[in-house]
Amino acid sequence: MPVRLGVNLPTFGPHAGPAAVAAVATAAERLGLHAVSATERLLLPADPAWRNEAGLPEWPVLDPIEALTWAAAHTSRVRLATGVVDALFQPPLVLARRLATLDVLSGGRVDAGLGQGWLPEEFAATGVPMSRRGPGFEDYLAAVRACWGPDPVAHDGPAYPLPPSRVGPKPVNGTIPLLVGALARPAVERTARLGLGLVAAVRDWDTTATEVGWYRAAGGPGPVSLRALAGEDVAGAVARAGALGVDEVHWALPHDLPPGGLVAALESIVAAAG
Repeated sequence: MPVRLGVNLPTFGPHAGPAAVAAVATAAERLGLHAVSATERLLLPADPAWRNEAGLPEWPVLDPIEALTWAAAHTSRVRLATGVVDALFQPPLVLARRLATLDVLSGGRVDAGLGQGWLPEEFAATGVPMSRRGPGFEDYLAAVRACWGPDPVAHDGPAYPLPPSRVGPKPVNGTIPLLVGALARPAVERTARLGLGLVAAVRDWDTTATEVGWYRAAGGPGPVSLRALAGEDVAGAVARAGALGVDEVHWALPHDLPPGGLVAALESIVAAAG
């Protein structure tokens, strides 16, 4: 099957805001893209000794779920993907309800990409110990999925117990497709073992091939969704993704463009992808 195309919404940068998000979302739908996506970043450390080696956005970042809700209000077909939300920074009951609400408001168009986070300053600011990652994240995912199931829901996991309760709203189609953002091999293999999709960021294609290989070798059923960098050779990237058995690629647009420039850049990407 051909690789599906998506685009990251302009949730940070000098022109990030309602006009830019609406412009890119409506253009994505008009151009036949599969999805729009938004990712999460709570803060940027201001310690003079801190170095932004991961290339985090230097601007404030709009909340991904609210940004996707705004995009949903301006579209009717395109999928709405979190890619990713750092889940551990809010209780699973709260996040499950927020995602289900977006799913209801959009008519069942949500794809939930969740990650466990890695920036120590974000864990400190939210009062969550970094030791909650790993098995704690697995328990978190199980609690989220329980909330989307038939009432009464319950979860007896060690970190996130949920007493028998009626929880809503429920996703339109009974559940929401769940993908996990993972880079390290244990996290990638855990994602496969849980039968969930994978979100990976393209740093270089050899590394991406290795990560996708770990996932498939561990029995990962897909989908596999890649986040590509701005300026990537579009046709070449689509071909590489297809050869790896990737299901979809989401493009990052240049951050310094106004809404009209973002739409033109997206049109160029779609044309180059064929």
